[in-house]
Amino acid sequence: MKKTNFFLSLLALALLSSCQNRDEMITEPARQQEVHDKTVHVTNHDGRPFSTGNESGSMQGKFVAGPGGGVLMQGFYWDVPEGGNWWNTVKDKLTAWSNAGIGAVWLPPASKAQNGAYSMGYDPTDYYDFGNFNQNGSTETRFGSRTELEALITKAHTENMQVYADIVINHNSGGQSEANPFTGTNTWTNFSGVASGKFQRNYNDFYKNAYGNNDEGAFGGFPDLCHANPHVQDWLWGRDDSVGKYYKNVMKFDGWRFDYVKGFGPWVVNTWNSNVGGFSVGELWDSNVNTLEWWANNANSSVFDFAAYYKMDEAFDNGNLNVLNDDMMWKRNPYKAVTFVANHDTDIIYNKMPAYAYILTHEGYPTIFYRDYEEWLNKERLNNLIWIHNNKATGTTSILYTDNDEYIARRNGYNGNPGLVVYINTSSNWQERWVETNWSSQQIKDFTGSSSWYPTTQGDKWVKIQCPPNSYSVWSLNL
Repeated sequence: MKKTNFFLSLLALALLSSCQNRDEMITEPARQQEVHDKTVHVTNHDGRPFSTGNESGSMQGKFVAGPGGGVLMQGFYWDVPEGGNWWNTVKDKLTAWSNAGIGAVWLPPASKAQNGAYSMGYDPTDYYDFGNFNQNGSTETRFGSRTELEALITKAHTENMQVYADIVINHNSGGQSEANPFTGTNTWTNFSGVASGKFQRNYNDFYKNAYGNNDEGAFGGFPDLCHANPHVQDWLWGRDDSVGKYYKNVMKFDGWRFDYVKGFGPWVVNTWNSNVGGFSVGELWDSNVNTLEWWANNANSSVFDFAAYYKMDEAFDNGNLNVLNDDMMWKRNPYKAVTFVANHDTDIIYNKMPAYAYILTHEGYPTIFYRDYEEWLNKERLNNLIWIHNNKATGTTSILYTDNDEYIARRNGYNGNPGLVVYINTSSNWQERWVETNWSSQQIKDFTGSSSWYPTTQGDKWVKIQCPPNSYSVWSLNL
């Protein structure tokens, strides 16, 4: 019995000795809330940055993103001021946006809609009226004239920025009433009188019709465009003067944000992309990452990462950064994920700066919401994060540590660029952690300027970093 106790004592001493590690140098309380303190490699690819595929757009060879890829600005919000001056407002901001490192701007639907000068464009009537025909009660759209829109696009290209059109092809509005033999009633499906004379349509081009009773989804009772009809396909992407080719080759748009893609099959966007080209992202409002991935693969398109959006709300507004370990589209396929913190339809994240720190240091194509940038948040801090994204946010992603109010992740670098370590802290106190970097015996610094530390990584690449309360820090080589 005495022998047994002796060996048990030796075993206990050995275990105690084996626990003499860096944790003893950390002054935090015991890790009772800790969920994740081992490195998890989230993505696995060659490290190349997100690409907008601009080589197939009208800016061939002109736009060059930084090492971290590009940043997208949503250049509007719901109910921007009426009066036809929005295109000029955006045009006047393009130089400053480009200087800040923003590489593309997404514009609202640019063509004449049912409510004319009052419409935000999501009830389209004439796809070829950009504010140059007197119909639906006005000549200009809510945003301005065709001349002003073309001047905006030209200025954006001068500033080496891409321009994405919001494409609404699920439904139409503003047609005239006509007798419809498929419904036995009158329907508002007569678009034969559109002022441009292009893409005239009638009841044959909307459900229900000879092609069926419905497709994947209707929207708000608007006439539901029938993409199965060859006449519709020809006018959307087939003809030389189809909507897609006209927008790209005549109006000089570089890409597309497809509205309400739940309303039609992903083959529609896939076929548009193969016929027209340019960057493409779909609005599939669904938090299920399996659905997002399925759609993106079948549409051959990027998709807005609603899975990440709702996880960020849960993490940053509800005190549980552990949920950032959960699945998101950018983790499934960073080359088809467009990340965002708010948009014109939804704005539920209250604690936005850590959310922007998250999307601008992680993979995917980050989007900045106009009002966040121009009105509501600290523009200097956002510009700092944009710079960090463009210059340091490179390579695959590894999560190093999470608990309820701390999150640390590493970008592993690409093509000689060292990458970064981002530390987000939603607690009310400064926090410190030892982390494993990719840098041996090199000095690093916090590129946000929050910390005055200039630590040198150990020979085994470990280093202690810190993060201010309710904020974030971003560390990389002091180069």
